[in-house]
Amino acid sequence: MGIVAVLWEKWREFLRDFYKITMSAMISPLMYLIIFGLGIQTTSHGEPYLNFLIPGIVAMSTMTGSFSAIAQNMSLQRLYEKALDQVMMSPTPLWQFITGQVIGGSLRGLYAGLVILLLTSPIRTGLIFNGLSIFIMFLNGAVFSTIGLALSFLSKSYNDTPRYTSYIIMPMSFLCNTFFSTEQMPDGFRQVVDLLPLSQASNMIRAIAAGGQPEPRGFVILFTYLIIFSLISMGFIYKKKNL
Repeated sequence: MGIVAVLWEKWREFLRDFYKITMSAMISPLMYLIIFGLGIQTTSHGEPYLNFLIPGIVAMSTMTGSFSAIAQNMSLQRLYEKALDQVMMSPTPLWQFITGQVIGGSLRGLYAGLVILLLTSPIRTGLIFNGLSIFIMFLNGAVFSTIGLALSFLSKSYNDTPRYTSYIIMPMSFLCNTFFSTEQMPDGFRQVVDLLPLSQASNMIRAIAAGGQPEPRGFVILFTYLIIFSLISMGFIYKKKNL
């Protein structure tokens, strides 16, 4: 019941801010598509650059949508509204509260990715997006939901969330195989970037879009991040409850 209650809250929030959420999911990715995809007429790996760019933008949208949905709201609720204190005093199991937050953030990220797919559907690229692509988008959103949740517990003020976006989300947006391939990066640095979750999500979605199959290694890495940051979030919230 705790999971359903959190998801119902996220659903009501989504309906209330539907236009704001949709416009937020559209504007930045659409600008990237216009500037990089249409403004720069080039190829990548022998294919039109748009064929490389669109899967990366989709993966990036799931990341930013999920992270912002959780990190900002949880920081606000924890620091100012004190809603987290009320949750801890309620009979709701804390693991259900965290699970509901992660699923809600994942769905928000998935929505952002689907908006991009809808916007790019008139472009005849021949890219393939199927149920496995949707699952990877959801999984990537879950990873960044847990990252956002963990960082929200570290925030000392509401201003910390934009800083985390600048320090973590923005660098990953440009480095992690979204706009440009990591193949030309220096050895050592390239391997580190390849281990980041957005790199793996972009690789897997791009492989499916090209008619191939994603590497199992990508799922292992994403699930590893999901487990680690889920445990970190659980540790934070149970530690606070036991104080």
